[in-house]
Amino acid sequence: MLFYIDELPVLFPYPSIYPEQYAYMRDLKRALDAKACCAGHCLLESPSGTGKTITLLSLIVSYQQYYPEKRKLIYCSRTVPEIEKALAELKRLVAYRKQHHGDEKFLGLGLSSRRNLCVHPEISREKRGNVTDARCRSITAPWIREAQKGKAQKDPSTSCSYFENLDAADIEGTATMQNGVYTLDDLKEYGRTKGHCPYFLSRKMLSVANVIIYSYHYLLDPKVATMVSNELSKDSIVVFDEAHNIDNVCTESLSVDLTRPILDASTRSITALAEKIDYMKANNSEKLQNEYGRLVEGLREVQELRNADELMANPVLPDDILADAVPGNIRRAEHFVAFLRRFIEYLKTRMRVMHVVAESPVSFLQHVREITFIERKPLRYCAERLSSLIRTLELTDLSDYGSLSKVAAFATLVSTYQKGFMLILEPFENDLDTIPNPVLHLTCLDATLAMKPVFERFSSVVITSGTLSPMELYPTLLGFKPVVIESYMMTLARNCFLPLTITRGSDQVAISSKFEVRNDLAIVRNYGNILLEFARCVPDGLVCFFPSYLYLESIVARWDELGMLQDLLKYKLVFIETPDAAETSLALENYRKACDNGRGAVLLSVARGKVSEGVDFDHNYGRAVILFGIPYQYTESRILKARLEYLRDNFKVRENDFLTFDAMRHGAQCVGRVLRGKSDYGLMVFADKRFARADKRAKLPKWIQAEMSEAYVNLSTDMAIATAKKFLRSMAQPFENSQLGISLWLEVYFGLLPSFQTDGTLHSRQG
Repeated sequence: MLFYIDELPVLFPYPSIYPEQYAYMRDLKRALDAKACCAGHCLLESPSGTGKTITLLSLIVSYQQYYPEKRKLIYCSRTVPEIEKALAELKRLVAYRKQHHGDEKFLGLGLSSRRNLCVHPEISREKRGNVTDARCRSITAPWIREAQKGKAQKDPSTSCSYFENLDAADIEGTATMQNGVYTLDDLKEYGRTKGHCPYFLSRKMLSVANVIIYSYHYLLDPKVATMVSNELSKDSIVVFDEAHNIDNVCTESLSVDLTRPILDASTRSITALAEKIDYMKANNSEKLQNEYGRLVEGLREVQELRNADELMANPVLPDDILADAVPGNIRRAEHFVAFLRRFIEYLKTRMRVMHVVAESPVSFLQHVREITFIERKPLRYCAERLSSLIRTLELTDLSDYGSLSKVAAFATLVSTYQKGFMLILEPFENDLDTIPNPVLHLTCLDATLAMKPVFERFSSVVITSGTLSPMELYPTLLGFKPVVIESYMMTLARNCFLPLTITRGSDQVAISSKFEVRNDLAIVRNYGNILLEFARCVPDGLVCFFPSYLYLESIVARWDELGMLQDLLKYKLVFIETPDAAETSLALENYRKACDNGRGAVLLSVARGKVSEGVDFDHNYGRAVILFGIPYQYTESRILKARLEYLRDNFKVRENDFLTFDAMRHGAQCVGRVLRGKSDYGLMVFADKRFARADKRAKLPKWIQAEMSEAYVNLSTDMAIATAKKFLRSMAQPFENSQLGISLWLEVYFGLLPSFQTDGTLHSRQG
């Protein structure tokens, strides 16, 4: 369908559109237009299952093609399946545009790791990403290829014809791609057909592509961003989809954990480096001398790129040190290795402490200086200096130096940032352990450090998700001023989801997952009864979420002792999510099989786990979601305590406000899994007395709150079951009323028209 938003013609590849999609597009266009006068950043929450991805893509691609600037779209998502889904939607949209406008000059592609894009007959069989990376580097490194050139008979295991063909085509100027949208599988197929490496081809095409879809880390993780995203133009439109957890992604990308095994592996790497330096000094000392000369001049190349606005700001290397020469005491390779060895030995002595230590980077650096006489300045260059040395020594198997690069990144971060970081040394894994297993956490407490370069560089950043509420904290946590903050209601011709709040069991005992009472027999039994009763009346799939793996394990063990699991198996099969990704994937696969063949299944999973983040339970795979308790973080975590203290002191965010904000957004993410479209239906069950409180409910997304009737927010188990049965019976009846004009608009409506009313329905001028 074709319609106009102001003067902009928008092509939408479906015959009808939801009113909330149209409202979303209007606000998104307002934010994109705002970039002319100021930063056009926005924060948008669209209900689950209302086609947020295709809405974004339709509006932005129409915007790209209509205005002469042709602004690039950088679409960031979290997981490979979500990237694939977005690429499939984009492919459908471009095919639809082709029917109306003919061939447009348009290239859209996804970027992923070597493991997902490799087509080498042997390397592509590797299951682990770091092994794939290492083997790829071992045959594509310039010095390896140089050595191969002199050989008459090339060994196929030590060369890659796809990479060589691409390199030759690049020299000839023919390393290009035809217009179109390429999913990851399309990219691999194109690479096989052309004989070009899909991974390196997609990297080369980033600068000319109209739409790029890749993972958050390509933009937020400084170690990756400088390699991949350094050529993206400043007027690009950046979208972070499924961004309800983006502040945690930011802090994790700048945090480093060191353990004894990592330090031991680093010591071995240092010894290997020293041997290689000695060998090179004896056989090819000129290379080491050339490197020394480059380091005397400083990081001038990087500075030139920065001045030309071709390099994205890197949080690890701020402006003030880019112009400096590398300090004299780490310029020579042997001096740098000795320097690193001394720093690693210092870290080992710190890990012998048998009590918890929490200190700021300033305090840590002062202690380093007192004990080892290591100054702050050379530490800041460790990561860059190690990369330079690895290039000079022509090392290909970087997996051997992973631990050492972690130590170098730790040194650079701890010496670069005086604020927003905390060092926490925990000598024991658990407080009750007696055998030490020390971990030194360098934890980032401030998400703005990773987001600041993105907001400063790009003129339009869109942060969106189905479950962003409560939204008021995001501008503070991420450090930006959005021009639009909006949460949309869901327009429904029939109420296809029903939120129920169970506050007590059938025995009238209040239920809660609060730490003090969660293991009481009455609560364990009542939670088991809730699950049993819903398993009896809900058809097909039933998904349950618990606050933590620990609580899930303990309550399942108690249910087993009480004989409740055996009773549950009479009605449905039971599958359990574990921290192991392979086990969870297998459980999910079999859960879906059980739902498809009519046996029915229960999936017991964890908020913040894999299942709650990005796995959809549409139609028969999820007719009800039960949230057992409010998924608060483990409040005794020292890292969490440090972050709460930092937020309180620097952003005036109270501890309880942040904890509730974090718990409710994850709770909403869990229950939002049940609804994946307006033709879907399901139950959202909140099983905790605290959900009955108005202040907790107010932090849920508006579209969930709108369906929360006062009659259903303080139920006992038997009342909830009676209500659920009635709802499921009504959903099983054929739906007679048309959704047109209420929750669906046709193209013809835009000619009449109307305005989008606050209740989401259509009102024509004729009345």
